[in-house]
Amino acid sequence: MSHCTPQDTARGMFLNGMLKSIRALAGDAVAKQCLEASGHEQLVDAFNYPATLQLQFLSIAMPALLARCASHDQAMRKLGRDAVMDFLGTTAGRMLLTLSGKDPKRLVESLPSARKASVNFGTQVIEWIGPKQGRVIFKREFMPHAYYAGMVEMLLELGGATMVGVRSRQTGRVDSEVIFTWD
Repeated sequence: MSHCTPQDTARGMFLNGMLKSIRALAGDAVAKQCLEASGHEQLVDAFNYPATLQLQFLSIAMPALLARCASHDQAMRKLGRDAVMDFLGTTAGRMLLTLSGKDPKRLVESLPSARKASVNFGTQVIEWIGPKQGRVIFKREFMPHAYYAGMVEMLLELGGATMVGVRSRQTGRVDSEVIFTWD
């Protein structure tokens, strides 16, 4: 949280999606506790909120998430996968899915624009190593690397990729890398 500035914001849609995932994985009581900690009775999808809220939600929910998931990374991957599905449920997300033609490469390449619709911080650089392999470099992103691995994994699967392999690692305090391949 110390790396977040007051200018770093996330859309309510993104935060509501995270609360929905927390509710599904950890229960209503934990999701309610997260929302109460935000200081809001509800979050409006179109409004911008401090990016620190997503980290507060994680801090509150992680003990319960760990009780339901085998590891921290598994919980974070699940939240990342859910974030993709929440975004694709929006008008912008449905349009992006239509424009991608359900092509794994095009879906991965859409990640930076999808992130810009959800948050106003961070950058993502996609590098292609081969026709069905590449990496995404995340700079100044506040979530753990496994979260972004879940996002990339879900995009590939939605694009029809099979035999998907995704590895991730933290490369700096708020930087990470996701390496992926598929058949």
